[in-house]
Amino acid sequence: MESTISPELRSFVPAAPDSHFPIQNLPYGVFRPRAGGAPRAGIAIGEMILDLRALESRSLLKLPQVDEGAGPIFARPSLNAFMALGREAWRSVREQVSRLLSADEPLLRDDAKLRQSALVPMAEAELLLPVEIGDYTDFYSSRHHAANVGAMFRGPENALPPNWLHLPIAYHGRASSIVASGVDLRRPRGQTKPEGADSPTFGPSQAVDFELEMGYFIGPGNRLGEPIPVERAMDHVFGLALVNDWSARDIQRWEYVPLGPFLAKNFGTSISPWIVTLEALEPFRTAGPLQQPPPLDYLRCGGDQAYDIRLQVSLQSATMSAPQTICNSNFGNLYWSIAQQIAHHTAGGCNLRTGDLLASGTISGPTPDSRGCLLELTSGGRQPLELARGETRRYLADGDRVTMTAWCEGDGYRVGFGEVTGRILPAVD
Repeated sequence: MESTISPELRSFVPAAPDSHFPIQNLPYGVFRPRAGGAPRAGIAIGEMILDLRALESRSLLKLPQVDEGAGPIFARPSLNAFMALGREAWRSVREQVSRLLSADEPLLRDDAKLRQSALVPMAEAELLLPVEIGDYTDFYSSRHHAANVGAMFRGPENALPPNWLHLPIAYHGRASSIVASGVDLRRPRGQTKPEGADSPTFGPSQAVDFELEMGYFIGPGNRLGEPIPVERAMDHVFGLALVNDWSARDIQRWEYVPLGPFLAKNFGTSISPWIVTLEALEPFRTAGPLQQPPPLDYLRCGGDQAYDIRLQVSLQSATMSAPQTICNSNFGNLYWSIAQQIAHHTAGGCNLRTGDLLASGTISGPTPDSRGCLLELTSGGRQPLELARGETRRYLADGDRVTMTAWCEGDGYRVGFGEVTGRILPAVD
């Protein structure tokens, strides 16, 4: 894939070695200045946001494949119009922005007035949902997670469903309750049936959990009835973001048979504000797990299909002065790749549309500290997680804040995703 940026390139905008947003990254988002103004598109660079609307209004960005009557692309409250243009346009803007931000390019660097209007400190901006999401699909594509959870729900002899090694399993989630990082969520209410009880009861969930996931956004979609071949699937991917698929395990256990999650999942899903492009991730491609038995022909794809993205989760209770890391995993643990997920999703003729979000499912690894949810970390609540100050957790308590972060480690730089964070509030009476 073209348009990767040399590791040696430096920007005139400072970025510390551990910054998630050096010039090699250039992720997209949508923000609103706290001083006032409408939402608009931006790119993260160091601790600043490059206002793409400001560049577009001065004709400093040229967008291929845009009709003259289309109006400004980057002055809109979502990235959808830009995402629909496809990879040629995405690559072109990335190359133009990297030149403008380069330490050797004087156009932006030496124009104080332009810099003042085009570079906004992140601390002075509100980060918003970057995409108008039409549909949301959540996969179940980490073998370690599926085996761990399956053993708890169905016993170790039936840990993996008989179809799991043959196709990427998924459920269709609720797009309306996807929220931006920083939005707090209420503890959900629903039916649960305690073990040994004769009948269910209704009330607040006592087993609220997080799920460590990555999500990816569809750029150009496909027509109804025209599947996307696995070898062309990545052409449809605009970029990746962090996803926390909040879950209510006690509600889930009672309701998931026979049709899968419902109230256990639809009360909220959090995503990070910055979308990292495939071009930025290209240097970090890696081989995924060996797939045995080999998938059917329509799911077979060659080359490295995973990315070496480090994933981390921290938890901070209402009484803790600092967050505590409770999970370290890696995107490379994902058994079914993004391309395979898209190929299977559309195999029956389903049409993906610009802005659709597809998520990986919980990404767990082979070690105890790499389990990507409390359900696994506490063995279904039987082995409480020990926190600072003597606290323990089987599941999340009111006031608990969960923060996820992710990054790729380059030679002297990082390509990161920032954070997705959210707090659990008491249920509504």
